[in-house]
Amino acid sequence: MAWLIIKPETDEQREGRKPEGKDWEAKTREDLNPEGKSAGEQGQSRLEYCLRQALHLAGLTGDDTTLGEQLVLCRNAKELSQSLEELSQNRKEETELLTFEGGSGLPRQSAAQNRMKLLFAVELDEVGMNPEAYHILGWIRRNPGCLSGCLCGMVFDGKTEWYTKSMAQELSLAISMAGGLQVGRPLAEGTGSLLNQKVTSRNLGVSLEEAYVDGIRGLLERMRDFHLPQKKEPKLLCLHASDYETSNTLQLWKMIRAGLPESVQVKEISLRNGEVFDCGGCPFPMCMHFSRKSSCYYGGTIVESVYPAVEECDAILLLCPNYNDAVSANLAAFFNRLTSLFRRRQFYEKQLFAVVVSGYSGGDIVARQVLGALSMNKTFILPPQFVLSETANDPGSIRQAAGIEERAAQFAAHIWEQIGVDE
Repeated sequence: MAWLIIKPETDEQREGRKPEGKDWEAKTREDLNPEGKSAGEQGQSRLEYCLRQALHLAGLTGDDTTLGEQLVLCRNAKELSQSLEELSQNRKEETELLTFEGGSGLPRQSAAQNRMKLLFAVELDEVGMNPEAYHILGWIRRNPGCLSGCLCGMVFDGKTEWYTKSMAQELSLAISMAGGLQVGRPLAEGTGSLLNQKVTSRNLGVSLEEAYVDGIRGLLERMRDFHLPQKKEPKLLCLHASDYETSNTLQLWKMIRAGLPESVQVKEISLRNGEVFDCGGCPFPMCMHFSRKSSCYYGGTIVESVYPAVEECDAILLLCPNYNDAVSANLAAFFNRLTSLFRRRQFYEKQLFAVVVSGYSGGDIVARQVLGALSMNKTFILPPQFVLSETANDPGSIRQAAGIEERAAQFAAHIWEQIGVDE
């Protein structure tokens, strides 16, 4: 098995680069950290140190590994391209994982349960930048389909409290639109202070850095063990807060629904007319009390209709008109209120789709909000091309958009391809 550790280097790392070869191997936890030293004491970046620890804990390196990986470090696009060319000539079906921070010429693999696995691992500087990572992001956007057949995850490490999540959402959207599939909760992140790990640290009784390592380990294991859930009669839950008489988003949904096979069991729920109260931030014990009953203090449509439908469905489709570069208030309330149900059960086996219609621009911003809320935070699988985004202003104008019926039919077929399985 071969892993590519593709690490877009910072200017500082490039200047201090050692001339040794590209092999990046670690045999045991003791070899990784023989004296229990911190990353800084070992002369490693925090990301590299924590990634090495997580690889070992996930059973992907070390003497006891069953995979027998060869770890190869690629520090820029040129080295990546060379390594991928070598792999493409020698790669076998059992190749298990590619750890990836960017690049070109990616190999493809069509079998849904035997996907090439890529981990993007990115270090951001004090102003949230990594020029090589942005170069890679641009390459992905310019090459539609370049990640088809790949299963992806991300680790982002920052030097401040900002930018890790926003940059990860940008990359996540690009991965999806380039054909990459992402596991539920595809991001492990470390902010500069690691205070984003405080709750996990307290729950596990470990340090902030150890909690960070555990998050990366969990991501690696989810990628390693991933199976795409598909059914003969999948259940699709469609949520919206729009009016059929005026909404371009609902008109587009009607076109998409007409293209779905009859075997897809569709349930549509409207969140209109003030029926959805937003989360009020109940104390944790109170939230857990209601969560155990699959309920919520604020009750209403969310508890009576939405919670049961979410638990029963195999995939969610959100219909999202763009309101000031954000989802509507009722859909945002759904994101927040879902926390009560999420405390009792997570959604790693469910897939997420979205339709975004903007009057002017900003569809990508709404798409990032959706994937951030439900995939990165609430653990939904993010499929390839998870979103259909269109621009339409005047009521009904979506039907006059050139090629719209064909795109709607293609999106319907794509949903079926992801959640359904033929007899």
